[in-house]
Amino acid sequence: MLFSVIIPVYNRADVVERTLASVAAQSWRPLQVVLVDNDSTDDTRRVLEQWAARHRATDLDIIVDSAPHHMAGAPRNRGAELATGDWLVFFDSDDEMHRRLLSDYADVITRHGGDVDIVSTRATLRRRDGSKSSLPFHRAKDALELLPYQILNSQLATQRYAVRREFFAATDGWNINVPVWNDWELGIRLLLARPRVAYMNKTRVTVHDSGAASITGTNFYSKHGTWEHVIDIARLHVMLDAKLDAATRTRLLRLLEFKRMTLAGQYELEGRSDLARPLCSRAYAALRDTYGDSLLWRWWVAPATRWLFRRVATGGRGSATLARWLY
Repeated sequence: MLFSVIIPVYNRADVVERTLASVAAQSWRPLQVVLVDNDSTDDTRRVLEQWAARHRATDLDIIVDSAPHHMAGAPRNRGAELATGDWLVFFDSDDEMHRRLLSDYADVITRHGGDVDIVSTRATLRRRDGSKSSLPFHRAKDALELLPYQILNSQLATQRYAVRREFFAATDGWNINVPVWNDWELGIRLLLARPRVAYMNKTRVTVHDSGAASITGTNFYSKHGTWEHVIDIARLHVMLDAKLDAATRTRLLRLLEFKRMTLAGQYELEGRSDLARPLCSRAYAALRDTYGDSLLWRWWVAPATRWLFRRVATGGRGSATLARWLY
């Protein structure tokens, strides 16, 4: 079983070696590593080449390539094109993998007799002040039941799963026109393709909060309109999936509108009521349309929805858990 670890790198000469060290420390062999420099303007390419020269071995194949700077999707797709492994593991250039990540993936795949397309793992978030917290992780009986968790918690974030290369190749890959939440959007498409999903109930990834250097940055309002566009793309995926039954489609659309309302709450929290209020109204109206003028909407869902918006807008936590139960 060959894993291909694919890492796009853009101007990370100062931190990428931490990630590469965690890859080199993997207990699983053979292993392929595909590093794709995303048109860096710093010393990144030299760092990658030197690391590759030091670590290449008969059981550790390392490819260093490049792709034009067009967000992270293009170099990830380039890495997938170059990969020859049975399994692809996409990873970010500032995070770390436990030394047994790939070995444990292999154990899960073997236990399932190879009849699996995606393996999802637990992860820890390390904040810039050194504090840690566990990222949301859920098990579901099938891919469609995992979709609500992807919509609300992005369980299939870039570094949190392994995917069978043949299954990934059958999708459209990373959307190079999505500048933010691209792993969130891809995760929705992957799950709509009905993969066989397995779970690794071990924390094997550390995600580092990169602050301003991350795609999200330190606020949402500076990229307003972009996040909303990605939600619209996700809505289109759900609407065009002819295999979804009406009840499942309606629930997913409601959760996507709650995602939009959560974004509005973030704008409000950041002091941008001018962005928050119109977006909240749009999400509220879309939710209302799915319920009609029912007593359920008027007496229960509508007041609870307004309360959830206020909770997000004041920095409250746990809204995603409540939304899964409410919608």
